[in-house]
Amino acid sequence: MEWRVPLADLDYGEEEEKAVLDVLRSRWLTMGAVTQSFEGVFAEQLDARHAIAVSNATVALHLACLALGIGPGDEVIVPSLTFVATANAVLYTGADVRFADIVAQDELTISPEAIASQINSHTKAIIVMHYGGYPCRLPEIMEIARQHRLAVIEDAAHAPGASLGGRSLGTWGDVGCFSFFSNKNLSTGEGGMVVTDRDDIAARVRLLRSHGMTSLTWDRHRGHAYSYDVVDLGYNYRLDEIRSALGLVQLRKLAANNARRRGITHAYREALKDSGIGIPFTGVEGEPAYHIFPVLLPEGADRPHFIDQMRSQGIQTSIHYPPVHQFEYYRSRYPGLSVPLTEQVGMREVTLPLYPGMDDLAVGNVLSAVVSSLEAL
Repeated sequence: MEWRVPLADLDYGEEEEKAVLDVLRSRWLTMGAVTQSFEGVFAEQLDARHAIAVSNATVALHLACLALGIGPGDEVIVPSLTFVATANAVLYTGADVRFADIVAQDELTISPEAIASQINSHTKAIIVMHYGGYPCRLPEIMEIARQHRLAVIEDAAHAPGASLGGRSLGTWGDVGCFSFFSNKNLSTGEGGMVVTDRDDIAARVRLLRSHGMTSLTWDRHRGHAYSYDVVDLGYNYRLDEIRSALGLVQLRKLAANNARRRGITHAYREALKDSGIGIPFTGVEGEPAYHIFPVLLPEGADRPHFIDQMRSQGIQTSIHYPPVHQFEYYRSRYPGLSVPLTEQVGMREVTLPLYPGMDDLAVGNVLSAVVSSLEAL
């Protein structure tokens, strides 16, 4: 259907078109100079030592796990209130996950106390996910990791441009993983980035993202090598030049677009503060990326009916997220598991439209639809 206000939309224009045409006219489409430039600018903006472009955030998480030596017999603590890729990436290595609960119904990120309660002799790492672009409680989590000698991976798919204590999200842990999927703050269709300050992790990720090869096609094209060896079992997880070109343009727009997201978020919060719905993250620290705007319907409310009412008025909504441990595959793998706060949020959460191109009329249309849809419950 054609939405009056979609859930998300791209900020694309002539700059992106020119960037793509420039790549096409260069006649070099696979990973090369444009990708290297994207990596360099991304690392500089985050003040990270290394940024390695990959084909999506799921493989970024997979490579992060592999680079940290996670494998069979290990366990990784993850949130359940996340996209399923956060947990899947661990299972790809042969390791297992342990699900930790969120802080509270008004703070939907992973709880440090819940993390600590899940640690055992098999625990190898913690994956945190900056839900909605809002910072996790990183100082506490990093201290827990230090005490137990655990690695920390940041799933920063929602958080490009976000920071805590003046430090970019994605650079607190051993590895940070970003997504450039079409609905993200920085959009290239598909794509992702691994960031790290550790030289050993960066070298391993670079090797594994391209079949474990000692030289790349780009190196040979430039005459820097004429052959290669394969020294490890790697993958084809590369990013192409077209998406890297789009990423460079989108990166230049990121700060302004995140600021617009912040303005829309504040308008939503002010208008809905007495509506009877729950609004998470009203007191969060740091500078979020404002990726999505989640609300919690009143307890016992008929969520499908609310979503249908919004749809009837042309407003697209979504759910972020069905808890991972409740999916059929994970229920069968980890039977009887309960993550109470996550389950409560999973029954009540609805995501409202949020994207930089929303004008005041669109925001007003969403707010009017929310009020009328609540009245219809």
